[in-house]
Amino acid sequence: MAPKTPKAPKAPTTTSQSHETPKAPKPPEPPQAGSGAGPGSGPERIGGIAIPDSGLAKEATELVRDLTDDLIYHHSRRVYLFGARHGQEHGLVFDPELVYIGALFHDLGLTEKFRSSQQRFELDGADEARAFLTARGIPEDRVRLVWEGIALHTTPEIPHHMAPEVALVTAGVELDVLGIGYDTLPPETRDAITAAHPRPDFKRRILHAFHTGLAHRPQTTFGNVKADVLDRFEEGYTRPNFVRIIEDSPWDQ
Repeated sequence: MAPKTPKAPKAPTTTSQSHETPKAPKPPEPPQAGSGAGPGSGPERIGGIAIPDSGLAKEATELVRDLTDDLIYHHSRRVYLFGARHGQEHGLVFDPELVYIGALFHDLGLTEKFRSSQQRFELDGADEARAFLTARGIPEDRVRLVWEGIALHTTPEIPHHMAPEVALVTAGVELDVLGIGYDTLPPETRDAITAAHPRPDFKRRILHAFHTGLAHRPQTTFGNVKADVLDRFEEGYTRPNFVRIIEDSPWDQ
């Protein structure tokens, strides 16, 4: 694992425009942490982005592939590829292995395994990643970066002011789901990534996955963007109102 890196440059993020991260001189491509590639070999590359091929990364890939369907698996791999490219384009120094594992686990809370969970689905994925990494002896400071990247990936703006390993998971999610940064991505890179990890009918299918993964725990959508999903698709759902909660609290005034 690479040593802890400096925080990512601040980059205001909205759902209507691309990231405006200040550019730094573009460094050489970040090394693959623990890649274990032998002479004459190297990691798989998609759209010019190397996929970490360490034992840890391969084990994470197998685990997530077993737990997810094609929709979530291909989405998660695209999140890594888009996030890593964003980091390289903006001259960030980051550990690709940590970003990769964060991307793979970020939507695990939407899967069948967590249909009875009553916490935020982001925490399900973050806790699962923590358990996976801790069991394999990864230092807590590195585990924390992965946990934060997953836990905060639906929280606008804040992750972009944190460590690159946190920020880049959100950057990848925002590009793949919301289209933020779409116009800054070279068409040939976009085509290569979506050829390797297709997104047929993705908009409808990912919204269905959100609905299915959240309908049994509507209270967890308060204060985050997923309330919009249940408001649109769940019959009888009443969106919590922050002002009303304050007014109805037990305080006299």
